[in-house]
Amino acid sequence: MNVTDRAYALELDKNDPLAHFKAQFVVADPNICYLDGNSLGRMPVATVGAITEFLTQEWASELVTGWGHWIDEAQPTGDLLGASCLGAGPGQVLVCDTTSVNFYQLCLAAIHARPGRKTIITDAANFPTDRYILDGIAKQFGLKLVIIDNEDPAIATNERITTDVLAPYLSDDVALVTLEVIQYRSGARSDIKAITDQVRAVGGLVVWDASHAVGAIEMDLDANGADLCVGCTYKYGNSGPGAPAWLYVSKRIQGELQVPIQGWFAQEAQFEMGPVFEKASGIRGFQIATPPIMGMRSVKTAFTMIANAGIADIAKKSAVGTQMMIDLYDAWLAPLGIELHTPRNPAERGGHVSLVHPDAAQICVALRKISNVIPDFRAPNSIRLAISPLPTSYVEVWDGFDRLRDLVASGRYKQIQEGGSRVT
Repeated sequence: MNVTDRAYALELDKNDPLAHFKAQFVVADPNICYLDGNSLGRMPVATVGAITEFLTQEWASELVTGWGHWIDEAQPTGDLLGASCLGAGPGQVLVCDTTSVNFYQLCLAAIHARPGRKTIITDAANFPTDRYILDGIAKQFGLKLVIIDNEDPAIATNERITTDVLAPYLSDDVALVTLEVIQYRSGARSDIKAITDQVRAVGGLVVWDASHAVGAIEMDLDANGADLCVGCTYKYGNSGPGAPAWLYVSKRIQGELQVPIQGWFAQEAQFEMGPVFEKASGIRGFQIATPPIMGMRSVKTAFTMIANAGIADIAKKSAVGTQMMIDLYDAWLAPLGIELHTPRNPAERGGHVSLVHPDAAQICVALRKISNVIPDFRAPNSIRLAISPLPTSYVEVWDGFDRLRDLVASGRYKQIQEGGSRVT
């Protein structure tokens, strides 16, 4: 059966062990091809009940006494997320704050754990928040920020940082290297173990940003010897817009790190309200403040679903789904002048692909307004399309690519004006 036959996708759905999860999500318009789960995941039906139950059965009746069991929810929720998606044992993950706050906290803690070293390394294609935060840290503490120009194809392919790409930049002055597990734009995947080992060999630490990886691929942070990692929960994690993020700190190094924001939740004897900060032992020593309980319940609901599905099957569907996208690209989109900006090797990519076209921004708007397909645009010229393994069917992906082909081949996208929203 040929990938260009719709029956190909229908057969994949028929044999998909995760197919039944789609019915567990709210799908307001079944005719939409929602291929943007790498930006914001669909809402699980169970989330409505979980939040309603919290409001009516806990907050309403328990009032302040509820803090007796709410107060430490960041830790068991973190253990759930770590076990379901990260390959992380208990006591190493907290669900808390935002990815940006957690990134700042862990990067600065890592830098201060390597006194005398002045170099930070990241890449030009890294997510903007990470680059901006690192720039601020470098200016504040007089450090040297080295940015690898992996947007240059002469340096890196599809923005992918490998040990060969990184090697020329390493020295005994490097305190921190920080990269994405999955490049937010191209979808290229880094080798966590190889790069962590490489940086450790020169005495540095690595902070991984797994925002575009968590819930789509296996990461095996413990087995791969990761030091530090952060990420969000609202993409493949399906926990809702603005849901709390997470941080991972390996037990190996928890004792040697001190985050810069010393909040009272990290105080050992928290309710003694003492005059001097004394860091709590274990992962609580990395928490700043009060956990957002409603957000926690969204995370707990969504990641329980991921745990039930199994990250191995989820990762397999990501690989099969992105392969179908690439095969459809070869058959339908390459002849139209669209370029693929994602690795073809499934071990080197995540759950989304990136297609490059000079009119990418206009095409993305037209896909939404004309074709009932939801992608997203990333500057300067990328169309991102994802399979979110639990709520997305293979035929939904197939139909989306079929509509994309028709839109570009017909030139109808040129009828649509760009703009109207600063969100792309």
